[in-house]
Amino acid sequence: MVLIESAGITDVGRKRPHNEDSLFIDEEQNLYVVADGMGGHAAGEVASKLVVETLRDYMQRFKEDEDAEELEDADESLSKEANRLLSGIQLANRGVFHVASSKEKLKGMGSTVSAAYFTDDALILANVGDSPIYVIHNGSIELLSVTHNVISEQMAIDPDAAQQIGAQYRNMLTRAMGIEETVFPDITEIPYYQGDMVVISSDGLTDLVEPEEILDIIENEKPEKACRTLVDMANDRGGHDNITVITLKVKAIKHQSGGIMGVISWLMSPLKRLLN
Repeated sequence: MVLIESAGITDVGRKRPHNEDSLFIDEEQNLYVVADGMGGHAAGEVASKLVVETLRDYMQRFKEDEDAEELEDADESLSKEANRLLSGIQLANRGVFHVASSKEKLKGMGSTVSAAYFTDDALILANVGDSPIYVIHNGSIELLSVTHNVISEQMAIDPDAAQQIGAQYRNMLTRAMGIEETVFPDITEIPYYQGDMVVISSDGLTDLVEPEEILDIIENEKPEKACRTLVDMANDRGGHDNITVITLKVKAIKHQSGGIMGVISWLMSPLKRLLN
């Protein structure tokens, strides 16, 4: 049993005519989601809303009935709860894909998705796209989502060549919800501890606010005020995109597992991502 203090806010920013971001906070399930839509006009808003609502409804089934039917193709390396989150994201992807395929005005719409899900035993993080998830542990902030865009993937392969990529292509997504009928989220399970904090946001925040600035604000302000401060900071620096942020703090843990293996898993997580 874990007690999470949470807050979230979404803001249109200073340049966009409407907000294509969506967020979802479920304090009973300890499930938190940010989706950044794309497609222009109303399409991005439709896509991001469909993503969070589908994921919400799918996960709600198991809250109401633990024996509810699971989707097929479970990954045996993941926990039951991680497989459920993975299945919910894949279901949401298919929903966006089919809606976009059936309506001409929504053709080409898509979305990112980034989710944090606390169980009794682990913090499960999953993402598609470039909406970052940061975890703050013992005063250190670490990006634990995988950034699916051209510049990040090229940097991992050839940093020198990455510098030659034109500005118009650098943030182009290489993976997104609804673009193809199948999607492959990145997902990880890590231990968590009292005092740990999580920040999930759209890139409208992190394009303008550095991780160390996020760390300073999150550590010194309550979640609700921290969200407002971060959004205001991004807007003060131009607010060129929609800005969405969820902040979470682990207030209390009734049951904590992991022991020494949990500590090893935490320390090994950066190495695992480098090797993947």
